[in-house]
Amino acid sequence: MTIETSWERFKRNLIVAEPVGVAVDVSRMAFDESFLVSRDADIRRALARMTELEAGAVANPDEKRMVGHYWLREARRAPTPEIRREIDTCRAAVKSFARGVHTGRVRPQRARAFKNVLVVGIGGSALGPQFVARALSSPKGDKLQPFFFDNTDPDGIDAVLARLGGGLKETLCVVISKSGGTPETRNGMLEAQRAFEAAKLTFGRHAVAITQAGSQLDRYAIDGGWLTRFPMWDWVGGRTSVLSAVGLLPAALQGIDIEGLLRGAREMDEVTRLADPRRNPAAMLALMWLHAGGGRGAKDMVILPYKDRLELFSRYLQQLVMESLGKEHDLDGRVVHQGIAVYGNKGSTDQHAYVQQLRDGVLNFFVTFIEVLRDRAGTSMAVDPGVTSGDYLSGFYQGTRRALWESGRESITITVPDVSPATAGKLIALYERAVGLYATLINVNAYHQPGVEAGKQAAAAVLDVQKRVIAALQGAKGKALTVEQIAAAGTADVETVFKVVQHLAANPDHGVRRAAAGGTIFDATYASRRG
Repeated sequence: MTIETSWERFKRNLIVAEPVGVAVDVSRMAFDESFLVSRDADIRRALARMTELEAGAVANPDEKRMVGHYWLREARRAPTPEIRREIDTCRAAVKSFARGVHTGRVRPQRARAFKNVLVVGIGGSALGPQFVARALSSPKGDKLQPFFFDNTDPDGIDAVLARLGGGLKETLCVVISKSGGTPETRNGMLEAQRAFEAAKLTFGRHAVAITQAGSQLDRYAIDGGWLTRFPMWDWVGGRTSVLSAVGLLPAALQGIDIEGLLRGAREMDEVTRLADPRRNPAAMLALMWLHAGGGRGAKDMVILPYKDRLELFSRYLQQLVMESLGKEHDLDGRVVHQGIAVYGNKGSTDQHAYVQQLRDGVLNFFVTFIEVLRDRAGTSMAVDPGVTSGDYLSGFYQGTRRALWESGRESITITVPDVSPATAGKLIALYERAVGLYATLINVNAYHQPGVEAGKQAAAAVLDVQKRVIAALQGAKGKALTVEQIAAAGTADVETVFKVVQHLAANPDHGVRRAAAGGTIFDATYASRRG
């Protein structure tokens, strides 16, 4: 390591945001002062651009829309009175509905009170709420126990329903989809509806929608007589929606202090608006990402929170960072293939997993430690003379940080006082702001996701192939066909047909069976039981 550590370097590069009680230490990043000087004008331009976005400038040129997740915690900053009213009205409605559920004013069809909340969503409609639910669950018991359908995996759905068991009659189902057409969420909703109906329960009397007005889901909820509906707006993207009704309603139902969440985010927004990059924690994070990856995402971001409650933070950040920054083109239309890969779990668990590679293996990463000062509520027992379990955790963090630096591996440390609603809000806001600033530094649009849409279209094409494969097999009138014969009938390319018939034959739903194994897996024949 060419840059030596010292007390003076540590003091110079510890950004302490006193108003919010959060510190960001970049002293273990191997930059020198010339880097900050050379990038000063760039980061100041990024901060100015962020000010414009918060004031209502078009942030997503593809869709000609604003991006206003910052307004969610401070509605007075929204650019129009109408938006300010919508935010305030929605927040009041969330609290009123949650209060009604908790007091029994809003109750299930055949039980005295709701005890569980089943959230059906995907991506930002699940990752944010899951992170908040895990981080802020009450050790004394939540008012409603949270469950999630966050995929279209039938086995995963069955596992959640099995955990709910007879408690389905005491379960409130919150379906989250801006358009209502997202396949994973729609499928989860239909699976949930079937489970409720199988239990002789009317789904609408247990269901709530969070969606855009006039959407497919909005109409479905109205027609089904659902309990209520909450809005999603086109100026809030899924990965930045956790402080809208998307995250606030499940949190409020669980019994989490949502005003604390919003207050923490609002306070962090204030300190990350500072024009001086050396005092602005989000600006320094963005600059360190630029330094670490050379502005091209050449190194992965490893998130290591030393707290069990924060173990889902890296999953939440995977979407926020990678969907925002992973872009083929920059804002000028040039091919750049940008992005930063994110992974992580929690310390000190990871010291017994992949920290070995981080210290001694390929140098393609930088680490972000998250240090939580408070061990637990109350005192701890001594596991060794004068030493608690929390002391060990702190020692493992500090030791790993030192060991990595001594091996030439860079790290950032974010220090927070505790894991509270306010702290969770601060972490969310800090990274939202850092992502936006970094996107400006590398000249990409952080607020669209064309790759996600491409994946959806490709999936729809495969399902169309499946329909044609089934039709071809049924048309064969019981005759067994190889994948090459099926493909020759004009269904699709042979490889796609191979994957489709393997899936069809493994499941009883469409009446497709493997008729003969053949000499190799590629010679197997398939037939329809319904031909």
